[in-house]
Amino acid sequence: MGVLLFLFVCCNLLFFLLDSSFGSDTITSSQSLSDGRTLVSKDGSFELGFFSPGSSKNRYIGIWYKSIPIKTVVWVANRLNPINDSSGLLIINKRGNLVLKSHSMRVVWSASLSKEVQQTPVVLQLLDSGNLVLRGEQEGDSGTYFWQSFDYPSDTLLPGMKLGWDLKTGFERRVISWKSADDPSPGDFIWAVERQDNPEVVMWKGSSKFYTTGPWNGLSFSAPTTRPNPIFNFSFVSNEDELCYTFSIKDKAVVSRIVMNQTTYLGQRFTWSNNTQTWDLYSKAPRDECDTYGLCGAYGVCIISKSPVCQCLKGFKTKSGGYMDWHEGCVRSKALNYSRQDGFIKFTELKLPDANFSRVSKSVNLKECREKCLENSSCMAYTNSDIRGGGSGCAMWFGDLIDMRSFPDGGQDFYIRMSASELGIKGEPTTKIVVLVISAAALLVAVLAAGYLIHKRRRNIEETDQENEDQNIDLELPLFELATISNATNNFSINNKLGEGGFGPVYKGTLVDGQEIAVKRLSKISDQGLKELKNEVILFSKLQHRNLAWKLWNEGMSLQLIDACYQESCNRAEVIRCVHISLLCVQQHPDDRPSMPSVILMLGSEIVLPQPKQPGFLVNKKSTEPDSSSSMLESSSTNTITISELEGR
Repeated sequence: MGVLLFLFVCCNLLFFLLDSSFGSDTITSSQSLSDGRTLVSKDGSFELGFFSPGSSKNRYIGIWYKSIPIKTVVWVANRLNPINDSSGLLIINKRGNLVLKSHSMRVVWSASLSKEVQQTPVVLQLLDSGNLVLRGEQEGDSGTYFWQSFDYPSDTLLPGMKLGWDLKTGFERRVISWKSADDPSPGDFIWAVERQDNPEVVMWKGSSKFYTTGPWNGLSFSAPTTRPNPIFNFSFVSNEDELCYTFSIKDKAVVSRIVMNQTTYLGQRFTWSNNTQTWDLYSKAPRDECDTYGLCGAYGVCIISKSPVCQCLKGFKTKSGGYMDWHEGCVRSKALNYSRQDGFIKFTELKLPDANFSRVSKSVNLKECREKCLENSSCMAYTNSDIRGGGSGCAMWFGDLIDMRSFPDGGQDFYIRMSASELGIKGEPTTKIVVLVISAAALLVAVLAAGYLIHKRRRNIEETDQENEDQNIDLELPLFELATISNATNNFSINNKLGEGGFGPVYKGTLVDGQEIAVKRLSKISDQGLKELKNEVILFSKLQHRNLAWKLWNEGMSLQLIDACYQESCNRAEVIRCVHISLLCVQQHPDDRPSMPSVILMLGSEIVLPQPKQPGFLVNKKSTEPDSSSSMLESSSTNTITISELEGR
């Protein structure tokens, strides 16, 4: 009899102990959780109960790691309303909602249900992931919940939790630090996904941006803080339904978490070490000085290997001289035209700037993106919005570019708007062209406009009776005696020699009226003959004939300049552009002529060209007469090709 009594007492005691600790992961609407009792997830990873943080006496309901000896709290329910004694009681009320009450049965905290329970029997369950869920009693592991703690993070992001937005409901999930180790109420260090056209993850210190990842590029954020690694996978979802960052653990034996630490103002990823029985710091953000938001101001770039770390981008200069306050940033060395005459410089290995004032067009390619940016005077930069598969989509930035840094091993390409003159000086256009400039402007015209013509033209000029025909051609150009040319070049002095080509040496000369000329002299040892030299001069003269270099242009008939043998094979648009640029180079007034850097830019880009005026070389034959010398001197630029006839005595 005594034995039976003993067994009865033991069984009752066992049931009492089980009821006190629950030994379960679930409570029903007929049960409650009081201070001193806990729920434990099925695999023993997490535990839910009441606790007091640090040296505080206040009581909170929270979740911590069950299997780790160092008590590490990952979620707190009543962050704003602690209980000052052990009277707390967690229950499911008659409406099916989860509430926390104090000794006076005052509601201290309650769950915000995502949908109405409608008299469905519900249970509260602590999952192996650390997620506390309120679900229908018959739902099981369907994943359908009336409420879940993962939607309301505290200072910790666990695997499977989402940081970001449910775009269908407008609900946001963000991680907010504790005020201190003794106070889990929300601090001012916040981690969130910015809901914008070009989304990025941002850390806030109060109302000020503290750190940004740069926008998502399809593979990672442009600041490569998260890369393929042996511990965890990460993903960023951006679609019509949601906008969020999440991560998962590759090896379930690994315990990892991300916590916002207000004491250090760092977002820290920890992994648990079973060997040392401590939390090891795996990574952090910000990582260094260059991760400080906006450290180098507008158009400044942070380079951690430089001193100072802040530098102006190429083509920019510091905004203020002397002592540099980098928060003032940099300004362009050459002002923008804010038109299609501007261009872009390609920068590489950059963390992209703050994307708050950027816009994305997913259906636009990079070339189209450039055109869209160039057309909008407010657009300051562009790049691909997705770098996968060679790049796609278009992201354009408007306003000042802030928060850039150099990443030699993982940054992105970025195209920043610059003035045409800056592009010419720096030599940054994508197509680089070397232009050989001969002193006479007419030769420049020939080089630019006759690139498609001159070689074939020489070979195709008919040989029969050519010399006789040449003498009858009206070149509409002045003719000079050999003595005049000899005097102009100081008897072809070596000091006047400019260079030497296939025909022979070229000399600089000055006529009696002060006009400078270039003289090409046929060498005795040249492979070319007098006929070839005349043919070239005739071709040059035709290129500046008043009925071709100007009349055909005005009538939209410039293509008649193209040799018949080139009509089908040449790029006609390029020929017309060369003629257009040539006419600009021989304008009457110097202010109307482009500089050589501008000519290079015009040749290497598709910027809109100004309409040419009547060229300066359209002068009458009588301008070579003595009484017209003054009018020639008044001309700001006169392009003249001369030929001296050599006749026997």
